[in-house]
Amino acid sequence: MAGVLRRQKTSGVPEERTCSWSRNPPPHLVSFPGPGRTSHLYSIRPSLSPRVSGALGVTVFVVLGVHPAEITRLAVGSTLEQAAFTMEEGLTVAADYVCAGKAVALKSGRPHYETTPDIIEASNRILSHAFSLAGDLSCAVQVHAESGPCSDMLDRGRQAGLDPARIVKHYATPDTPLTPSLISNNPGIPAMASSGRLFTLESDYMDENSRPGAVTGPKSVPRVTLRMLSEGLLSEDDAHRIHKETPERVYGVDIDL
Repeated sequence: MAGVLRRQKTSGVPEERTCSWSRNPPPHLVSFPGPGRTSHLYSIRPSLSPRVSGALGVTVFVVLGVHPAEITRLAVGSTLEQAAFTMEEGLTVAADYVCAGKAVALKSGRPHYETTPDIIEASNRILSHAFSLAGDLSCAVQVHAESGPCSDMLDRGRQAGLDPARIVKHYATPDTPLTPSLISNNPGIPAMASSGRLFTLESDYMDENSRPGAVTGPKSVPRVTLRMLSEGLLSEDDAHRIHKETPERVYGVDIDL
């Protein structure tokens, strides 16, 4: 499960962070059935959004789905087919929340580590299911996958009727034809911005206390943006495009800066 949080800062630059729970999801995020469904396997609680907004003064846009690495865990003690079916059902439940206006996008992908061809094949089928759901809903899909361009996902998305601009590559590299979401310490940010290309910036959050500092913190996005503005590496138009125009177009949300 995942959520993207944006906080309106006094600087006018929103924070963005992607929060994922995989092996040990918080207890209040499990065992809640999806709307109109009986499945308890991957239930999600977007009601956290107004609670966070009220407590912390943030605006929350929820992205829901099943992390692609779950296929490896779910296949242990089961069959690969059953694991894939479970993940597809999880995505279908997540799509119900998007349809109900309680989430803005789906999350899917394929393992970003070395694995077997049959797991990759099954993961691509799951990804196609996510694209099909997103195509029907006209929403974005945030893709977690291997490093590199992932160019094959363009045709996969088009076949599902999904706008290619709404396929967002998490932890992207500049060579991807998908909509890149660049980690805030990516050295390619100034060049990407000067080219006028649409992309977003992100931090990343991992609930692994054994790996502190493994990714950039949520405050890195506004800090990096302000530093690059002060150094002339980004223009105000660049910052506006990165933090407002692109997420509004890709995720179909309204952002006040």
